[in-house]
Amino acid sequence: MYQEERLNKIVDYIKQHGRVSIQDICNLFGVSRDTARRDLLRMEEIGQVIRTHGGAILPKQANEVHEYRERLVRESEEKHRIGVFAASLVNDGDFILMDASTTVQFAAEHLTSTNVVVVTNSIDNADVLSKKPAVRTYLLGGELHPQHRFLFGQSTIDKLRDYQVDKLFLGACGITPDGLFYLNEEDGFVKREMIKRAKQIVVLADHTKFGTQMFYRVCGLEAIDLLITDKQPEQAFVEILQQNNVELLIVSEEGMTE
Repeated sequence: MYQEERLNKIVDYIKQHGRVSIQDICNLFGVSRDTARRDLLRMEEIGQVIRTHGGAILPKQANEVHEYRERLVRESEEKHRIGVFAASLVNDGDFILMDASTTVQFAAEHLTSTNVVVVTNSIDNADVLSKKPAVRTYLLGGELHPQHRFLFGQSTIDKLRDYQVDKLFLGACGITPDGLFYLNEEDGFVKREMIKRAKQIVVLADHTKFGTQMFYRVCGLEAIDLLITDKQPEQAFVEILQQNNVELLIVSEEGMTE
């Protein structure tokens, strides 16, 4: 295997697992530790990674969040499956909150329960839900973020304080042992208030979000009740989730596993 091909595969591995160690590279490609170090040095030179003690992570600029409509077009089958499964968790008569996330929008699209009340700050979720006669939708007021299509601001937060719901469906830009991370502080303020208003916090996040740390931390892992994803995280992270009493559900092509 040529070095260039190996470097691309290392980037793919980091995107899936959050980081890569020198030993990981040795095991994956059957190369020596010296070769693995040279690979990481080369990748750092061309800006593909940031080297850490014994390995590497992706640079922060790799965590760019595209505009909402562009993200919706890009969304994967994995995120679609996560959304479909999340929708199945809604019971008839539930009161729920939905944030402005493309994966959460998939859940909104596949909602089939009846006599459901949904509160959201997403204009796209509100549009999807308006076509479902068995769902009553409350769209929070506030200032509109034109790129990411959510409503935010003090009036949004004030209105949220009037509600108490059964479940919150929450997307994530990044998940680390330190908690949930988002790009926009304004959106983060709203999400933090949403967490206070729900009995059960359900996070919908595909595997690429693991190990990604962004600008604004909304909460620690202890605030989450259920995490739905598409691939098994690294065992060390699974153990951290268990320590924080986070139930992990994995929705893959083969079906759902715990």
